[in-house]
Amino acid sequence: MTATPKIEVRGLKKRFGAKVVLDGVDLDVAAGESLVVIGGSGTGKSVMIKCIIGLIRPDAGSIRIDGEEVTGLDARGRERIMARFGMLFQGSALFDSLPVWENVAFGLIQGRGMKRAQAKEVALRKLAAVGLGEPVAALFPAELSGGMQKRVALARAIATEPEIILFDEPTTGLDPIMSDVIDDLIINCVKDLGATTISITHDMHSARKIATRIAMIYGGRIIWDGPAATVDRSGNPFVDQFINGRADGPIVMEVRPL
Repeated sequence: MTATPKIEVRGLKKRFGAKVVLDGVDLDVAAGESLVVIGGSGTGKSVMIKCIIGLIRPDAGSIRIDGEEVTGLDARGRERIMARFGMLFQGSALFDSLPVWENVAFGLIQGRGMKRAQAKEVALRKLAAVGLGEPVAALFPAELSGGMQKRVALARAIATEPEIILFDEPTTGLDPIMSDVIDDLIINCVKDLGATTISITHDMHSARKIATRIAMIYGGRIIWDGPAATVDRSGNPFVDQFINGRADGPIVMEVRPL
């Protein structure tokens, strides 16, 4: 008997005005799996995961979490489902007006009603898990480097010990060494939690390292999906062009005249 996917997406569609972003995405993610979705800028990767977590309402299609349809849930139902998720946003999306520990503890205090003292203890443990000591907890995001901000965002994503974690371009803007540090932290944190993850990235080094499976989105659909170890011999010309960074191939980048 086939196990129910942790996340099951069928026929997912989303457009913004005349721009069709998602045009029938089909995707399954098994419990405990680390899926990385690759694709060029503007191909709908971020829109897809924001539909999955409930931040964007799709125009059509089905999203099931552990077999439960979530696209038509009311506000209370969406809140219940979102409590099972953690997310590391592109650009970290930290609250500038809050110190680091309150950023990490935000979901615990605001979402779960945890007492501030207890939430701070949890935040300090999660910061330690991503290699940040207690002195950092009192700082504000503007006082941190880009790599440290990513670590804080990761600590926030795992603070509630979620079942599912979504990573939106976790290494964008980081140097290669710090990118590798973030990749290692993601692997270790996910392993400790036993979480199911979807990551989206342009960084093929990162994709190969953190993924058990890789899927590519193009033209609003998943055009290839397979074990991470097979991506270099996918046999798909779109995948081959993307992972090798070639200008020539079936993917044509839109270039507007000056």
